[in-house]
Amino acid sequence: MTVSDKKAASRRSFLKLGAASGGAVAAGALAAPAVLAQAPVTMKMQTSWPASDIWMDFARQYTERVEVMSGGRLKVDLLPAGAVVAAFQVLDGCHDGVIDAAHSVCAYWYGKHKGASLFGTGPVFGGSATTMLSWYYAGGGQEFYRELTQDILGLNVVGMLGFPMFAQPFGWFKKEVATVDDVKGMKYRTVGLAADLMQQMGMSVAQLPGGEIVPAMERSVIDAFEFNNPSSDLRFGAQDVAKHYYLSSYHQASECFEFLFNRDFYEDLDPDLQAIVRYAVEAASTSNTAMAMDNYSADLIKLKDEHGVNIHRTSKNILDAEIKAWDDLIPELEKDEFMKRVLDSQRQWVERVTYYELMAAPDYALAYEHYFPGKVKL
Repeated sequence: MTVSDKKAASRRSFLKLGAASGGAVAAGALAAPAVLAQAPVTMKMQTSWPASDIWMDFARQYTERVEVMSGGRLKVDLLPAGAVVAAFQVLDGCHDGVIDAAHSVCAYWYGKHKGASLFGTGPVFGGSATTMLSWYYAGGGQEFYRELTQDILGLNVVGMLGFPMFAQPFGWFKKEVATVDDVKGMKYRTVGLAADLMQQMGMSVAQLPGGEIVPAMERSVIDAFEFNNPSSDLRFGAQDVAKHYYLSSYHQASECFEFLFNRDFYEDLDPDLQAIVRYAVEAASTSNTAMAMDNYSADLIKLKDEHGVNIHRTSKNILDAEIKAWDDLIPELEKDEFMKRVLDSQRQWVERVTYYELMAAPDYALAYEHYFPGKVKL
């Protein structure tokens, strides 16, 4: 029996003993059992995001659904990054039971195993984040994730993925960048395997939480950065430290949120509450997508019109270099037996599913150009 198994068994035994004792007391007290039965379970959930970030709003959409669907039997104490543990330490916090749950991304713990990045910030074979999330739920990805977290790393956690993110920007720069030579030597902020990718392209990389990015730019610790989206970037003041914003990139084009739970806490929940915790992830994916489409698009216009930010699409020269850099990295990643199996599975999924996606999709850009000519430089 592993340490985590012993902890789980010990905790369940304690709860059962408490329940048995409560039953004995109940025989002599008529009103108390009803009151005790109604006491809600509180789940302490910390995010990896500053309190002001739109991703706290996304996390709140999840917690609101959990509370409503549970009829108030499960309450969520939602906390921002740093409230209990640091932004990059929520996995350890869940494992140790310091927090019951976390709202984060897998790339934040890729230092434990680079395979973490394959669940959102790995090589892009042509599929989108929706393609990747469908692989997680229908293509075997969920079992790979369980194997990595529980079998390989021995973590006392249960995790799920939700909200297929839009492809992340190449990022914020103080000057225009059109070729790989323009970015070589730059000190750049990103996370996960994207750090390996950018280093392959000649950049030096600092992996920083979102709340530390702008201060690092102000002190010239970094020259350029990416975080994730126009709304988060606007809220933490990216427009105050750089004026050139490059959208579209292959460095993080298939990421999703990670919903982490302490395994003992999760397994001690009643079966219906376990189902609510799990399936609220899927419900929040839809509401997160709608909120993202609304806010990201409006805030991109605000950055351009109100803050004088120059909006660009990343050049084909840089995109081609990113694909080549992935080509160079993949053989190194595949030296790890687990990562080789995951990448093989992802390639097979993308080859079949994206073939259908691309064949079925009309040229949306053609229709957009017809009705809104000249807005996008294609």
